[in-house]
Amino acid sequence: MVQKAKILLVDDRPENLLALEAILSALDQTLVRASSGEEALKALLTDDFAVILLDVQMPGMDGFETAAHIKRRERTRDIPIIFLTAINHGPHHTFRGYAAGAVDYISKPFDPWVLRAKVSVFVELYMKNCQLREQASLLRLQMESGQGGRAASGEPPETAGLLAELSARLAAVEEQAEALSKQLDESADAAAVATAAHLERKLNGLRRALDALEPGAGSSVPPVASQS
Repeated sequence: MVQKAKILLVDDRPENLLALEAILSALDQTLVRASSGEEALKALLTDDFAVILLDVQMPGMDGFETAAHIKRRERTRDIPIIFLTAINHGPHHTFRGYAAGAVDYISKPFDPWVLRAKVSVFVELYMKNCQLREQASLLRLQMESGQGGRAASGEPPETAGLLAELSARLAAVEEQAEALSKQLDESADAAAVATAAHLERKLNGLRRALDALEPGAGSSVPPVASQS
């Protein structure tokens, strides 16, 4: 049974959180509420999230400051952040959002379909990442215990088969990411560039880790790429 991804919703207005839950409920993932930046940071101490939807205008710690704290923590710095704001102060305000580490910056009122589609991309990437990490971890244990050690004639059939399955799974994600990048390139905006770059960086890390397990790559097993 595949575990659901967690999506962190951060907004100081309950009605906005309720609206986000209504929009994202169709994704059938776990939605976690936070009514302040401090509450969001506390949630991030114990749980892993696929993506964060972060309101910019909040009393006390605003969205920019919250994002800065998130990006300073090693555990959370790679989690995608989508900024949501009810105001638009022009390009400078938007640039500040990207400088704070956001992968997208959406002004309210936003198109529910567009928001759901953007979030679903990061959920899918997160789920594929988790599956690959779990299988790569299992393979590492097998190899370290000698059950999957390399025989003189090459890789044992069971290890070779698992490597092939891992590679196929990753290839499917890479294909989806490539199609997404082509689609995003057509919009030619900062959000598209940031999103495509994030996807490419995480997938490249996974591919390097998997390639290192292939025959001829050496006897040591590398650490699996960290999740986004």
